[in-house]
Amino acid sequence: MEKTPIKCSFCGRDKKEVSILIAGINGHICNFCIEQAHGIVAEEGKEKITKDPKKLNLLKPAEIKAHLDEHVIGQDMAKKILSVAVYNHFKRVSQTQITSIDEVEIEKSNIVMVGETGTGKTLLARSIAKILNVPFCIADATVLTEAGYVGEDVESILTRLLQSADYDVAAAERGIVFIDEVDKIARKSDNPSITRDVSGEGVQQALLKLLEGAQVNVPPQGGRKHPEQKMVSINTKNILFICGGAFDGIDKKIARRLQTQVIGYNIANDKEEIDKNNYLQYVSPQDLRSFGLIPELIGRLPVVAYLEPLDRAALRRILTEPKNAIIKQYIKLFDMDGIKLSFDKSALEMITDKAIEFKLGARGLRSICETIMTDAMFEAPTSNEKELKISNRYVVDKLKKSNFNKLKVA
Repeated sequence: MEKTPIKCSFCGRDKKEVSILIAGINGHICNFCIEQAHGIVAEEGKEKITKDPKKLNLLKPAEIKAHLDEHVIGQDMAKKILSVAVYNHFKRVSQTQITSIDEVEIEKSNIVMVGETGTGKTLLARSIAKILNVPFCIADATVLTEAGYVGEDVESILTRLLQSADYDVAAAERGIVFIDEVDKIARKSDNPSITRDVSGEGVQQALLKLLEGAQVNVPPQGGRKHPEQKMVSINTKNILFICGGAFDGIDKKIARRLQTQVIGYNIANDKEEIDKNNYLQYVSPQDLRSFGLIPELIGRLPVVAYLEPLDRAALRRILTEPKNAIIKQYIKLFDMDGIKLSFDKSALEMITDKAIEFKLGARGLRSICETIMTDAMFEAPTSNEKELKISNRYVVDKLKKSNFNKLKVA
């Protein structure tokens, strides 16, 4: 029985035609292919390592907003504020050196976004991350505690940024960090207490040096600090921080301020101009302080953006218009099983009405859709049907059988 000739699994060259043929588990590779592969790896690595700020692709604010419009419905004011902040951040990191002639140094303006749950704060951050050529990470403020207590230290935020930059410190030092649920670290009470507020005011104080700009020692692998773990030093001076939170109950503090602040002859006219259905549009640093953020932290978050509550028209558009719309996701899921899925307009209107009725917001749309589509998704893969149309009657029947029918409006 003749032996099978040994050849390179990549180029097909015979053993006699090459100098070296290295054997693997199920194949071989010759010296020519090794050299070619090494060249490709070196070139790719060079592109990742060479992150010269001069080569940053400066996206104009209008271009950034246009990208956000594809993923997020409404919230034009918040989009404009974010677009300008990110654009200025690009320009700041491209400012390599301050000459003796021009001593103007561009400083960062950190942002705090205030909006009800389900209005798109985290989605805005994720959408921005898709177009950036600077490192970007999303951190959660709810897990942060003071140093020495069970929980994560504030330096863990920079650990995530370092990981997203492939441990390139120079790249991480010009990145963008989105701190979600920042309202959860608000001061619990103005009254002094024997017990320490280790996940509230203490965390705010620890964040001050990060937001302002300082040389911070970061554990590269994350986790609790250990004396033997080698630290990485990161300068946060050029890192842009975007904070977001629902600030549940801040509308009451805004309403109280608006009613008590207006004093004088124009009191009647001023009160008429106030939109009582959307107090968040009047949010100010003073309200954030009343909510429980310390003045030092508010001073390091000079830009305050608010997100408007979603009305019926916005919820209806969210169902179908964005690139990653919920309905498009279901159509894609069924298409993978070879089934053409479609929705009647009346069915989409019913889903929107239910989201408004139960005050569930944008996240509630998925909950309602999952309730409606569960039976169809269970039966479709094993059925022979190639087309499925969701009608208004189908939606009503499925909701009647679910727990949504037993919900009471708050």
